[in-house]
Amino acid sequence: MLSGVADGDVGPRAACGPEVLEARRQAIAAGDWRTLRQSHGGGVVVLAADEPCCGREGDALVSTMPGAPLAVFAADCALVGLASPQGMVAAVHVGWRSLLAGVLEACATAMGALGATGIEAVVGACIGPECYEFGESDLEGLEARYGTSLRSRNARGALALDLRAGVHRALEAASVRVSAEDGRCSACEPGLFSWRARGELGRHALVVTGAR
Repeated sequence: MLSGVADGDVGPRAACGPEVLEARRQAIAAGDWRTLRQSHGGGVVVLAADEPCCGREGDALVSTMPGAPLAVFAADCALVGLASPQGMVAAVHVGWRSLLAGVLEACATAMGALGATGIEAVVGACIGPECYEFGESDLEGLEARYGTSLRSRNARGALALDLRAGVHRALEAASVRVSAEDGRCSACEPGLFSWRARGELGRHALVVTGAR
């Protein structure tokens, strides 16, 4: 499930006190949330069903069986949930750097090594190309990996990145099927936090629980 502005800032640096933060999180998904110190890289952390995790570095969390919620946070980056029929689940934070680092492919590989097959993805909202001006040199690196469909123009005609297209290309490369998607742009559509558009420090969350 994807939280939004109406749920309050649920990120690791929320300005509210710890009691308020915990209440916000529990209203979204009950349980001891497992989170990462997101580093905009390709790191994957694999956990047992209810193994605790808070503060380990990485951008993807995998649980070998459904248990306590897995959560990743963003304010423009894409958030992706993965699940397999064998009961394995994952939550992935995908900014352009982690996309380039191959975090989605690495996550799917880690799930496959544990026996997952038929992995499906839920893709959350992220910044759209109409709001995401981007540099040529960084875009060239992404295009070299995922092709020219990532190249776009923003609302002013400047060079832009289509992050969502990159997520889809990465999932295709990992043989992961997208089963559901939130197509909103976090920068220009209501209900989500945006760092690039409004300088907001708040974070919404994608929370993956799976079914026991």
